[in-house]
Amino acid sequence: MNLSWQLGDTKITRIEELIGPLFDPVRFFPDFHKDLIKKHQDWLLPNHLDMTSGRIIASMHSWLVETPHHKILIDGCIGNDKDRNPYRDWHQMQTNWPAKLQYAGVSPAEIDYVLCTHLHVDHVGWNTQLIDGSWQPTFPRARYVFSKVELAQLEQSLQNLDDSDQFALVNKKTYYDSIAPILGQTDLVVESHDLISDRLSIQLTPGHTAGSITLSVASEGEGARFCGDICHHPLQAYEPWMNSAYCELPNEAIDARRTLLETCAEDNLLLMPAHFGPSHAAYVDRRGDAFSLRWC
Repeated sequence: MNLSWQLGDTKITRIEELIGPLFDPVRFFPDFHKDLIKKHQDWLLPNHLDMTSGRIIASMHSWLVETPHHKILIDGCIGNDKDRNPYRDWHQMQTNWPAKLQYAGVSPAEIDYVLCTHLHVDHVGWNTQLIDGSWQPTFPRARYVFSKVELAQLEQSLQNLDDSDQFALVNKKTYYDSIAPILGQTDLVVESHDLISDRLSIQLTPGHTAGSITLSVASEGEGARFCGDICHHPLQAYEPWMNSAYCELPNEAIDARRTLLETCAEDNLLLMPAHFGPSHAAYVDRRGDAFSLRWC
């Protein structure tokens, strides 16, 4: 079921691909320790940690942003039909993500922009779909928007691939089936700027990756911030020092996370990450150097 938020005249809808207890917190967060469960159990359970498996609950979803004049998709999840071995749970997936987009009242041909916060495997999969044996853009009219640095770093990594790095090998597959086929429809971001004047802006926020971007939407005095993987899990709002194992620039990732939380608290922006469990979005409250989430 899609969840929607209304900010002024702009509608934001969550398009879910999958959700569940997907990750071992000890492997996902190198600095995780079990005392954190006791410290935060009042809000962790049951929506953000599964006590049966001990795994953290994560959602894979896109955000659909509908303004009076534009339809924008933020992050494209994992996608169907794709070789994602050795990530068996993501390999050759068959989900009804396209039907959920249609249920939200939008067809792929109506999307004006596809914004990728970064180019990891779980953020770009629906950029393309398999048609007659080849990977074709899912959104034929859209401009695909992501960081120039992000693309350059990924392409450089293909030249110096470590065959023992499973994540890098999967990202290589991702490049060829989900990124290369849409480069003819791509606008590369080189600096922070407004994509749609007074409505949607792009900020360069390196840390999780060298080219990570965040996106701000404003409408009639209300606002939201789409942060990709700067915050993978709500624990990182309460413990901003805690990086994921996939944060490529650890110090910058912590700085980007703290700045994100400070900005959301000061400007009363709705924080809309890529992987939070229910209710998937929250306002940020600050007391001194500590942050907490107010779910909505």
